[in-house]
Amino acid sequence: MSGPALHLAVEIDGDGAHPAAWRRAAHSPAELLTPRRVARVAAVAENAGFALITLDDGVLPPGAAPDPVGRIGAVERAAFVAASTSTVGIAPVVPVTYAEPFHVSSQLASLDHISGGRAGWVVTEEERPEAAHAWGRPLVADADARARESRDGVEVARALWDSWEDDAVIRSVATSRYLDRERLHYTDFTGEVYAVKGPAIVPRPPQGQLVVLGAPDRLPAAQLDVALVAGRDLTAVATAVTAAGTPRVFAEVEVALDTPEATAAERVADLERYASWTDRARLRHIGSAGRLAALLDELSRHVDGVRLHPLVLDEDLPVLSRLVLPALSERRLVARPLPGTSLRSALGLERPANRFAAAAVKEEAR
Repeated sequence: MSGPALHLAVEIDGDGAHPAAWRRAAHSPAELLTPRRVARVAAVAENAGFALITLDDGVLPPGAAPDPVGRIGAVERAAFVAASTSTVGIAPVVPVTYAEPFHVSSQLASLDHISGGRAGWVVTEEERPEAAHAWGRPLVADADARARESRDGVEVARALWDSWEDDAVIRSVATSRYLDRERLHYTDFTGEVYAVKGPAIVPRPPQGQLVVLGAPDRLPAAQLDVALVAGRDLTAVATAVTAAGTPRVFAEVEVALDTPEATAAERVADLERYASWTDRARLRHIGSAGRLAALLDELSRHVDGVRLHPLVLDEDLPVLSRLVLPALSERRLVARPLPGTSLRSALGLERPANRFAAAAVKEEAR
């Protein structure tokens, strides 16, 4: 645990966690895919004091899954949001089941530069067979094989982020040298299905290593900075936290809150007429802001943070901003990120040393 403060994250993809959330959205359907929409939601989350926003993603087109959603790519949305925010961390979902890890690492390193060191990465898997067709890649059908792809992808990305030492860019006008080639390194990764030589095409990210978030049952603890754990009750969450073994642990919590117009139960019932709220074995709070604050207070004894999944963003995010986060601030339970700090700093994580520079120091010491 990092201390008494609870780090709060919120998922802001689409219109909300419920597949029919768009039916209660406050905007026109056409506005969902506009930059103005994602920037406005991100601004609300940042002003409320959230430490992190996440952006879900997937390769399949709208209608190809049980919960259809239209979206712009998460990395593209994250880059746009990075330019219009200043303190909140930004972590897009990027599966590496079929994507090229070299390209993924370059995109995420670029995002960290754009955001001034506020980028993270939520690692997931592409489970549906249609995803392989969309990528034009052979199907990775076995769960163990998908986990291997994720492990290899994270290993490659982390090695590439270190392939430039921090002082590799020298920009010497006098000598007409831009780079010190001695501080660029080959990664030389060889896995079961591909190899990556390196080095990267993007300088080392400001954070050194982006904050990597993921499910601890799919990735080794050594590859994760933040484990995202689920559980239908506090006991299940506490058990998952004990087994995680990562520097930080966040609980996944789905929320539907009472609003001035309707109770949470009434809002859920309204949406359930059109589709069922998908059961992802997460804690689910349906009720008042006060009861949610009490739940988060209880969770703060077990986890370092919580990622909230609001039922309908346009209805629940304002309640979170006006009632829940202020109540937690009064109890000194939440950690609001400060201007000029990186996401790693906001989460109490150290900036890691460059592996190649550290190896060189050890070699010289011999």
